[in-house]
Amino acid sequence: MKINKTASAHWEGDLKQGKGSISTESGVLDAQPYGFNTRFEGGKGTNPEELIGAAHAGCFSMAFSMLLGEEGFTPDGIDTKATVTLEKQDDGFAVTAVHLDMRARIPGIDKGKFEEIANKAKTGCPISKLLKADITLDAVLES
Repeated sequence: MKINKTASAHWEGDLKQGKGSISTESGVLDAQPYGFNTRFEGGKGTNPEELIGAAHAGCFSMAFSMLLGEEGFTPDGIDTKATVTLEKQDDGFAVTAVHLDMRARIPGIDKGKFEEIANKAKTGCPISKLLKADITLDAVLES
């Protein structure tokens, strides 16, 4: 099975004063603003790193749920936050790390199995496979 999803960006102007917009095929994002100020100065709008974080958190959560199901567990809830690190390097900027903070409520699972499955999801989700960044995970099993 092969699935293609699309997103698009429009940009006008130079790097610091220019403005852009990002849209997705689904319409969830429709001409959402982005620019230097939203990426580096906390301005209102989105930025590529925030979108990568959202994609990674969502992908990880789905992969974790799938792997739990394969082991006979059904989560009551999985909450994942992704922190994406953008750093200036000698050859320009790079996403160097993603840290996943996940909390989950899973009836009947022990801590060892929970951590095993969480780490498998961390390396196995498609977005993790896409990124060259160092990916770390803090996983908390809630009761």
